[in-house]
Amino acid sequence: MLRIGLLRERKKHADERVAFTPKQCAKINEDYPFVKIIVEPSPTRCFSDGEYLAEGVEVTDNLEQCNILMGIKEVPVEYLMAGKTYFFFSHTKKKQPYNQGMMRAMIEKRIRMIDYECLTYADEQRILGFGMFAGIVGAHNALLTYGHKFGNYWLPAAHEVRSYKELIKAYERMRLPNMKIVVTGSGKVASGVLDILSQLDIEAVEPEDFLTHEYEYPVFTHLKGADLYARKDNDLFHRDDFHAHPEAYKCLFSSYVNQADILLNGIYWEGRIARLFEKEDIKRLDWRLDVIADITCDIDGSVPINVGASTIGDPVYGIDRLSMARVAPFQKTKEVIDVMAVDNLPNELPYDASQYFGQHLEKYILPELLKTDSDILNRATICADGKLTRRYEYLGDYAYTPGT
Repeated sequence: MLRIGLLRERKKHADERVAFTPKQCAKINEDYPFVKIIVEPSPTRCFSDGEYLAEGVEVTDNLEQCNILMGIKEVPVEYLMAGKTYFFFSHTKKKQPYNQGMMRAMIEKRIRMIDYECLTYADEQRILGFGMFAGIVGAHNALLTYGHKFGNYWLPAAHEVRSYKELIKAYERMRLPNMKIVVTGSGKVASGVLDILSQLDIEAVEPEDFLTHEYEYPVFTHLKGADLYARKDNDLFHRDDFHAHPEAYKCLFSSYVNQADILLNGIYWEGRIARLFEKEDIKRLDWRLDVIADITCDIDGSVPINVGASTIGDPVYGIDRLSMARVAPFQKTKEVIDVMAVDNLPNELPYDASQYFGQHLEKYILPELLKTDSDILNRATICADGKLTRRYEYLGDYAYTPGT
């Protein structure tokens, strides 16, 4: 019997999302005779304990009986159970310093840790994630911020409406002023962004037209691949080469900082990839961007004026263009750029995001758990049996406690 435990989220500002909804748990328990899902009680989860019990799902504080434990965010060290298999977003593969203690504890406790972010097909295409809802909420928050900053329209916060359906309903009579928006990225985040822009009847224009025209209505352009990067030596773009040698490419975004009012950033970033712009660029006399939504939220990353993650309750901060200091947002001045850098955006729509995630988790990952061996799960296993797996040995200086 494969027993899967759904963990209570225990990080500060506990996440409301969950890997499976009550109805999804009941369906899995019914459809898979050798699988049982058990739920740890939680006072903060978007679905109550009673909703799970109403579907006939066991709710208990004792998850020792479970082979596999599934959460959303990282698990505090004191709650890690030795010898178990864990699934969650670990935020360790870039050697994030704030999770080093947890990483070392998982090694010492001989835990098998499978990171949702690392569940990929052989070509590195991700299988799971909340990216689409990050894009939906990120785009909404950016437009909300622009309206608040200049006082020319109003939108409710996504977490106030609580559902995607109600969010879209808020757009029914919304007519936005003329503005120019640039979208970066090609994955699930970008697809969520584009959905919101479509719902608001914001017109798509080609990058070349975006750079040379002004409009009497709101428009956006979508930059990815060759529109955003080119080799330093020949100005060409080849996708596979870019992924293998990103340091050989320059970023072409600088042409847009004096043409766009809002940036919706959805690109994956790591240290070898050129930033969209550099900090000094915000002092340019022709700088136009008023609002930046760093949806993928890499601190000092592709958006170098992301100086720290913000929160759902306080999602926006200002960056003074001259001093580069963090200041109060929503100032009606071109000298302050408003930055939205919430790092858990899907948690603003936890019901919809959980439904979406659980559906894909059941469809694509549950069958892998029932196999004797799975390449998909093996690729996503960062550590097991007290050591890093071969794919993640580069984390050695980060993951192993000195002297062990």
